[in-house]
Amino acid sequence: MMPFGGMAARLQRDRLRAEGVGQHDNAIKYLNQDYEALKQECIESGTLFRDPQFPAGPSALGFKELGPHSSKTRGVVWKRPSELVDDPQFIVGGATRTDICQGALGDCWLLAAIGSLTLNEELLHRVVPHGQSFQEDYAGIFHFQIWQFGEWVDVVVDDQLPTKDGELLFVHSAECTEFWSALLEKAYAKLNGCYESLSGGSTTEGFEDFTGGVAEMYDLKRPPRNMGHIIRKALERGSLLGCSIDITSAFDMEAVTFKKLVKGHAYSVTAFRDVNYRGQQEQLIRIRNPWGQVEWTGAWSDGSSEWDNIDPDDREELQLKMEDGEFWMSFRDFMREFSRLEICNLTPDALTKDELSRWHTQVFEGTWRRGSTAGGCRNHPATFWINPQFKIKLLEEDDDPGDDEVACSFLVALMQKHRRRERRVGGDMHTIGFAVYEVPEEAQGSQPVHLKKDFFLRNQSRARSETFINLREVSNQIRLPPGEYIVVPSTFEPHKEADFILRVFTEKQSDTAELDEEISADLADEEEITEDDIEDGFKNMFQQLAGEDMEISVFELRTILNRVIARHKDLKTDGFSLDSCRNMVNLMDKDGSARLGLVEFQILWNKIRSWLGIFRQHDLDKSGTMSSYEMRMALESAGFKLNNKLHQVVVARYADADMGVDFDNFVCCLVKLEAMFRFFRSMDPEGTGTAVMNLSEWLLLTMCG
Repeated sequence: MMPFGGMAARLQRDRLRAEGVGQHDNAIKYLNQDYEALKQECIESGTLFRDPQFPAGPSALGFKELGPHSSKTRGVVWKRPSELVDDPQFIVGGATRTDICQGALGDCWLLAAIGSLTLNEELLHRVVPHGQSFQEDYAGIFHFQIWQFGEWVDVVVDDQLPTKDGELLFVHSAECTEFWSALLEKAYAKLNGCYESLSGGSTTEGFEDFTGGVAEMYDLKRPPRNMGHIIRKALERGSLLGCSIDITSAFDMEAVTFKKLVKGHAYSVTAFRDVNYRGQQEQLIRIRNPWGQVEWTGAWSDGSSEWDNIDPDDREELQLKMEDGEFWMSFRDFMREFSRLEICNLTPDALTKDELSRWHTQVFEGTWRRGSTAGGCRNHPATFWINPQFKIKLLEEDDDPGDDEVACSFLVALMQKHRRRERRVGGDMHTIGFAVYEVPEEAQGSQPVHLKKDFFLRNQSRARSETFINLREVSNQIRLPPGEYIVVPSTFEPHKEADFILRVFTEKQSDTAELDEEISADLADEEEITEDDIEDGFKNMFQQLAGEDMEISVFELRTILNRVIARHKDLKTDGFSLDSCRNMVNLMDKDGSARLGLVEFQILWNKIRSWLGIFRQHDLDKSGTMSSYEMRMALESAGFKLNNKLHQVVVARYADADMGVDFDNFVCCLVKLEAMFRFFRSMDPEGTGTAVMNLSEWLLLTMCG
């Protein structure tokens, strides 16, 4: 079961989110470190900051390739910039691509993302706050703002950097006195546990962590038919677009083609326009080489003859807005020459220009937990339905659909959390994906509830992620007619545990919600029976069991139940514990004697017989135990509807290591649930859904439970 402290921390985090903490203008202080307060302490004490949360030493470097016994880390010395150069600077002449040179770490994906940031000063300074320097109020402390799984966090670092032979070991600037990029890399390493955790990844991962946006990737050799429309809409939304030409070998890296395009090199897409060329519409796309030189020499390049055959006003407008390293080419040539396109869709808070259209965004947090919400993909029909489910109601079709089809555009992005941190203990990215189902017409507009196994056996998905893949995030842009849809995110195999966020970006306003059961209990009225209603045979049995006092103690109840259950050879059980028998006595004891009289025992006996029938009904493979997902349905048959979080708690408490639930644990769970529901209802007689209790009542509830 989730420890009470963990539950309290989660509630506290939810409260902070409701207050807007985690937005870019109110970032969470990572590890509760306050940059301004720490800096002031250092200035007043005349000391340079040393980060106790990320100490300069072997553990900050890595665990394997960069571990304490690796030859790569032998001779590493941590030095501050002032120990490396005479006059260190934070940024020299503005942040540029040449500020980012790779060192002895395979994090080129991250450096490419940082390099792209330098092309957009406004976005860069969301990550690299103004006002930091090695001169004014220098205290050996710096900070950066990085997006992490739905929240912006402010990360503090000291400026002790790993060096070898007097030079920076990892990222460094071509301008040797400049250190902003090395410090940003250190902040990112701190977020992920160590430098080695940054080895290997996708540029889109860095793109997203520096913008809070959602990235898409397109293979231009197998493009969607409306690729031009997708690019145009992305530019209208202020998205960041990058393109590249794949390399076939290391020899190809940054090789220049006949028409001066560079292989394996990241370009930016900056505009898309239609022009009238010789009486026909021609689509043009504007590309920028971040080197500031080396430009395309084919059709529509600078000074090419094509410009002589369009309207002079168009020619002047298009060529006037060009920078060095920027060039136009026909969209046809673009699709033929380039291999890959990446689009980073920015969230509304990152878009400040009024003329930009904005996505409508929704962010959901979820968890896959073994036995309760980790059902695996559609290949596992017995468990697929237990995955978290999210409902999207698409209300309006797109203004400009791009073809004759009436449809709504939306983008689904599924991201697993904190997996880089798991590398230190042998973990890594899970293989993840999602499927989208249409809600049946007869169920649309009804109260959303978690859909069961039969629905997924009868219905095919309407859309899905292109593949299940072991990346941090998978995303797909989808177009479907207006209606209601269910998104089911999952790992490929069942029983893989992870936290995730699901982001849904819709072009038009939409309603989005997690599908979950409304917590309820169908509790029968307390049985009104008297001793006269009880059969003589049962009375005789009770008399023999109870002895002269005609009451059954906790110890006697345990003996009785275990004797009875042992006769049922089809049930696997470890027997009832004293604690579980105490819970039964607490539930049934009406006179406060801590013992069960004849009538109380009869009512308990009736409950156990009923629960035995439910247990056998849901033990589908007749193994003598239920699986944890069979138990979910069994609890519902017994009248209890629980949400996903409660199912996770139930499984953690009552299932064994193989996610099986035996009969005695099933009964204990039902006794506990009934007692808790009855207690709550006694505290909420009006049925408002809210109970107020004092400390004594709270302790009574928890100590007896």
